[in-house]
Amino acid sequence: MTLKKATRKDSKGYTLRTGECQRKDGRYSFSCTDRYGKRHTIYAKNLVEMREKEKELLKDLADDLDVNFAKKMTLNDLYDKYMSQKYDLKQSTKSNYMYMYDHFVRPDFGKRKITEIRYSDVKQFYYSLILEKKIKANTLDNVHTQLHPAFQLAVRDGILRTNPSDMVMAEIKKSHIWEKPKRRALTIPQQKAFMQFLEDSSEYKGWLPIITILLGTGMRIGECLGLRWEDVNFEKRFISVNHNLSDRPVGENGKTERHIQTPKTEAGNRMIPIFDEVFDAFLLEYELQKSIGFCKEEIDGYSGFIFSTYGGTLYSATAVNRAIHRATNAYNSIEEVAAKKEKREPLLLPDFSAHSLRHTFCTRLCEVTSNVKYIQDIMGHADFQTTMDIYAEVTQEKKTEITEELEGKLVIK
Repeated sequence: MTLKKATRKDSKGYTLRTGECQRKDGRYSFSCTDRYGKRHTIYAKNLVEMREKEKELLKDLADDLDVNFAKKMTLNDLYDKYMSQKYDLKQSTKSNYMYMYDHFVRPDFGKRKITEIRYSDVKQFYYSLILEKKIKANTLDNVHTQLHPAFQLAVRDGILRTNPSDMVMAEIKKSHIWEKPKRRALTIPQQKAFMQFLEDSSEYKGWLPIITILLGTGMRIGECLGLRWEDVNFEKRFISVNHNLSDRPVGENGKTERHIQTPKTEAGNRMIPIFDEVFDAFLLEYELQKSIGFCKEEIDGYSGFIFSTYGGTLYSATAVNRAIHRATNAYNSIEEVAAKKEKREPLLLPDFSAHSLRHTFCTRLCEVTSNVKYIQDIMGHADFQTTMDIYAEVTQEKKTEITEELEGKLVIK
């Protein structure tokens, strides 16, 4: 005769499964052992709640997730772990990433447990950065660029099943509140007017060489400021771009330190041809340095920088952008008065920066050549799509311009 195994039941008469039990205080618990021999126990107020938790736990264990570890880990813990393994990051990039995370994520959202963060939570957090913190689109992109791979690390380590930040940015970019950063290039008339103003101005003429070189090479401001005389080959007429000047955040008070770093990508190492206007600008700067003294500053073992202040120190990107802004305002004020006297529409300049000069150079290249690979090489774009996007924008503008010129000239009645 075979004896049946007695089934265990709770106080309400419901059958309890293996690993389940009802405690003396009426609460329920479930215990099991994973394949590593580690014991896991969950608790609940009632059987229905416990069965839901039990289902989730068994699913996590089947997926080989480290449940206990995940429940204790905050997003800040995960991010710090992720950053500690980014050995390939340049120190300046790492400092910028840390500054961005510490400023926007760590104080609030970063304190949440990663197991409690869902897709909707990430989306709501991103929206709050846009609507409440008023951050720009490219800043949010930078935040996402850090959070997404951090969450992905947790997925690969078996701490999370899915990445809660997957596809969040794609959805936000489709919304009406997303404002795509607009590239701003000077038109040819604006470019000519601004450069002529600098040449004629006693106050701003000293900035003419560096602005001419920025406009005639498409270099990033850090690449241009980091140039040394030895990087310029006047005989063969090319510039060797192999490093750049960066301002690295230090501490939490917004202070920065100057450092020299090599380009982030291989595409950043490049040779840029020296056109006649740029050649003359270098000569003008050289003559100026002969009179005021050459740069005496040394940064990370680099010296002999081209652009120097009267004190013998290197220009800063902030100083260049501030000069562009002041010169633009001065030009617009004069132009408005002149246009009013001459009874014409003023040719005003937009508020632009040194980076706008880089985009202006790229725009001019796209207008005169269809060799996109050549443009990519000169600009140092690591991503071919970046070059293609600019080329597509420029060619579309040209098509519109040509279409307007042809209006009424093709079908003649």
